[in-house]
Parts: sequence; C-alpha cells; structure tokens
Amino acid sequence: MSDEKLAVEKVSIDEEKSTSQHIDLANNVQAKIQNPLHGIPRETLVAQVQAWAKERGFEDNIDLFTRGALLAQNPGDFESVPGITEEEKEHIRRETTHRWSQPRDLYKTVIICSLAAAVQGWDQTGSNGANLSFPQALGLSTALDNPDHERNEWIIGLINAGPYIATSMLGCWLTDPLNHYFGRRGTLFWCGVFCTFSVIGQAVAQTWPQLLVCRLLLGLGMGPKATTSPVFAAENVPANIRGGLVMSWQLWTAFGILLGTAANLILQGTGAIAWRLELGSAFLPAVPLMIGVYFCPESPRWLMKKGRYGAAFKSFCRLRNSPLQAARDMYYVHCQLHEEFKVLKGSTYVSRFTELFTIPRVRRATLASFIVMIAQQMCGINIIAFYSSTIFVQAGYNQKQALLASFGFGLVNWLFAFPAVWTIDTFGRRNLLLFTFPNMAWTLLAAGFCFFIPESNSARIPLIAFFIFLFCAFYSPGEGPVPFTYSAEVFPLTHREMGMSWAVATCLFWAAVLSLTFPRLLSALGPVGAFGFYAGLNVVAFVLIFFLLPETKQRTLEELDYVFAVPMRKHAKYQVTEFLPYWIRRWVFFQRSAKLKPLYNFDEVESHTVWEPATGH
Repeated sequence: MSDEKLAVEKVSIDEEKSTSQHIDLANNVQAKIQNPLHGIPRETLVAQVQAWAKERGFEDNIDLFTRGALLAQNPGDFESVPGITEEEKEHIRRETTHRWSQPRDLYKTVIICSLAAAVQGWDQTGSNGANLSFPQALGLSTALDNPDHERNEWIIGLINAGPYIATSMLGCWLTDPLNHYFGRRGTLFWCGVFCTFSVIGQAVAQTWPQLLVCRLLLGLGMGPKATTSPVFAAENVPANIRGGLVMSWQLWTAFGILLGTAANLILQGTGAIAWRLELGSAFLPAVPLMIGVYFCPESPRWLMKKGRYGAAFKSFCRLRNSPLQAARDMYYVHCQLHEEFKVLKGSTYVSRFTELFTIPRVRRATLASFIVMIAQQMCGINIIAFYSSTIFVQAGYNQKQALLASFGFGLVNWLFAFPAVWTIDTFGRRNLLLFTFPNMAWTLLAAGFCFFIPESNSARIPLIAFFIFLFCAFYSPGEGPVPFTYSAEVFPLTHREMGMSWAVATCLFWAAVLSLTFPRLLSALGPVGAFGFYAGLNVVAFVLIFFLLPETKQRTLEELDYVFAVPMRKHAKYQVTEFLPYWIRRWVFFQRSAKLKPLYNFDEVESHTVWEPATGH
C-alpha cells in the first residue's frame, strides 16, 4: 500500500472519540499527552480492530490483535483485560521487573548498530595518528621556515575535514532516498561498501588530492550510517530501554575511537608506511557490518510506513518477548501513524525537507536536534579526537608518548560512556547535559591554562593530560551519547529519515568546520586561546540546552508527538518560572519540601513506560 493511501485511510480509529478532547499534534498548547486510543469505548475499539485485522490479512490473529489493542489502550491495567493468559501477564510484568530481558533478534540489531558505530569511531581517529607523518610524506610541511606553511595548514585541515564535508553536504541527504528504496538494512550495507573501499583507497593514495578524494568518498558512507543506525535501533527497541540501547551508538563509537588510537600506537613503529596503515586499518569492522546486517529484522515501523503490515508483524514478533506484546505495539503504532498522516503529510523529498521548518511540531524537533548536535562540536571534544596527538606533541611529548596519551584519551572516552547506559533512561537526556556541560567548560579551561606552566616544570605535561582526560570523562556520559539518541527519537515517522539527516548533517558540518580551522586556530591562538575559546562555547551550549531542549526519556516514540507539539515559548518560560526556582530551592538552599510543578499533563495517557517526576513530566 502506498504512503498516500495510508495517509488518507480512515480505518481503525473512531473519528468521534466523543469522550476524549482532541489534541492538535501541530500545536499542543496545553501540553497534554494523549494515547491515540484514549476514550474509545471498549465495544467500539473491538469492532475497529477486528475490521482492521481483516483488512490487513490478519484473520487468523483477530483475537490476538483484539487483546493487544485493549492492552495498548490501558497498559497499566493489564490484569483486567479479558482473555490475557497468565503467561502473557508474566511477560508484561517483566517489562518492568526485567527490562533488559529481550529477544536475541533485538540484540542482533543493537550489535549491528554498534558495529556501524565502531566503524565511525575508527574512521575518525585514523587521521589522528596519520597527522604526525602524512603531511611530510605528501609535501605538506608546516615548519615555520617553510614559506607555504600557512597554506599547508589549511590543506591538512581540509584533508581531515573531507569526510565531514562530504557527509554534511551530500552523504546525510542521501539517507532519505536510500531508506525509502532499500530500508534500514540496505542503507547500512551501502555504507559498509563505501567505508571499506574508500578507506583502502586512502592507504594507497600517492598525492594529497588523491587522499582528499578518498576521504570525500568516505563521507558518502559515514553520513547515511550515522543517520540510519540510531534510527534503526530506536525503532526496534522498547521505550523503557530505548535510551540505554540507542546510546550504544556513542558507546561503540567511543570503542571504535579506542581501537583507532590502539592501531595508531601499534603501527607507529612501521616506518614510512605507518600513516598508510593507520588510515587503512579502519576497513576491518566495516566487513562484518556488511555481512551481519541481513541477519537482523527490518524496522517494523519502516515496513508499516511502506504498507507491508504482514512483514511488520513478523518483525515485531522477532523483537518482542511474546506475540501479544508484538500485537499491542503494532496496533498502537498504526493508530499513531494514522494521526500523524492526517497532519504531517511528508509526501515528497522536498516537502519533507521544507516541513522540517514549517510544521510547528516538526520544527521544534528540528530546533532541539540542531541544538544538541551543534553542542557536540561546540563542546570541543573533537579537537581532542581529531588532533590529540598534535596537541600532546605541542605539550612536550615525543611521537610515541603522544600516541600513548591519545590511546589513554580513547580509553577514558569509552569507559566513561558506560554509566550512560543506565542513567540516560533514569537521570534523563536533558539532566545529563545540564550536569556535564559546566564541568566540561572548567576542565577544558584548566587544560588550556596548564600550558602556561614552564616546560622545565615536570608537572606541566601530566596536568595537561589529566585535565584533558577529566574533560573526556565528563563528556562521555553526557554530550557523547545524548545527541544521536535524542535526534533519532524526536521526529515523527513521516519525517524521521529527513529529520535525522538534518541533525547528523548539522553535527558533521560543524565537525568539518572544526577540522578545517583547528590547525590554523592552534597556530594563531596557541593551545591556551584555542582551549579557552571552546570552553566559552560550552557555556553557550549549556544556555541553549536549558531553555530549548525538552526531555524525552521513557516516552514512546508516538507519545513524543505530543511533547514536541508543546510550543517552545511555553517550554522556555517553564524553565525560568518553575524549574530554575525549584532547583535553587532544592539544591542551593536544600529545601527538601520544594516541589516541581509538572510541565506535561499525562492524565489522559496510560503509557507503556513509567512516570518520572524529575523531568517535569
């Protein structure tokens, strides 16, 4: 069935909903969150789901989908839903008591997305070690006695920025058509091809233009991969563990960075070809990515959007612990899709792009994803990820010591990402950012000030390394995992590929700007000025996040339609008039009696998740 037919079909949802007040998905001024099945009488709902099941070819599962629909309407009262067996009730209870107990096929999805992330991280750090030798090998010396040293600094920055330029300008924007025609799995296979052969091309390049072209081609694989992988994971996992599993993108990107720094360290003794091996080794995790992706179930939400409901149900059954849970989630998603398509058409590539900025609900998600993604570059982490070896050499290390310190950075980056697996769904996305950004600002500033210590002082190098590692330790559980997790979940299904393309293009465009400008910035301002500049940007990012970033933890992807239908003015006003005074009373004056008035009204929704008072819900 075509998208257009799905958009206009009028099955399964009673238009009257006489007992429920309609909520405008485009402009949810009252901040009410509503289950699309709320208020439908049981007899009406049963008749609707039975008619829907017959139309979709589920005649043999009418009873299953009936029970699933009743459960989706009142998931908190599953004990009273007629016909549910004790075994099915136990599966539902375990969603809360054993939330990490999930089917093997769901974890296959997470593993494949993690492999894609490892490829991303390794691709980023190959150039880190290669920066120490490829400029000399390709005639790009930056020695001060070279009359072309300023030009060469810009060329080195351009080569480092190449994948991010190609990704932000073209790669990310291929995501929508690639996903449309090939699905999530086919898109990841495409990415694996480019991330294999372009990387090998870098290793055999003979001139800097050849190296630049190969790095530009690498961007055509990195962009759709970074855009599709988090969406693929977000669409396949349950809401109550979505953050912990989707953030595996950052966890395994960090692991890829660790592998890349380890490879740089191991290969640094191979002589003149070291930089070739450092750049070329990144193809290793791309090969199992291409092979393994077809052992995963396709995203059921993508299949439903394409009208392939039979395949979607099979996929849901592979991703949930029981057929009842699969039926519940499938019917719930169908009903929300019906509501989305009435407001959010997204019928063509151009219209989907323009609607990112014209439809209020989508525009707020676009703004929030822009902020959280640009903040990843504003925080300064990639001046370390891309240029740590160069920075440590300037601090006084020799090449081997600099690569060893870079390996330490990669290790800290990976180890400190683990706490976010648990905190991202409990402490929350927004709270993690608000806690870590001030700490990233002062640690980066402290690292810069340590360059004032005389080179003769033995404390200089250890202190610089210590504050860089401490900065990384604050980054890894906060701004590390949150941006891709957050951006993958905030857009409605109609605009998810296009929205994620926008978010990742934002992130990697500014990564390109950082890669391009940092060699010259470091030369012009020195380490103190460069680190101080990025410390100031951390403060700017903190302010933007405080006012403009709604919390998304433990809400289903469908419920987030209502969260982002709340006007941003209302959200910003709430932070100033309610949240900030509460925080001061509670954490400055330690008034335990302080109460936070909730922003969102969940009175009319029985979610699959739990209510959390600390986020303004």
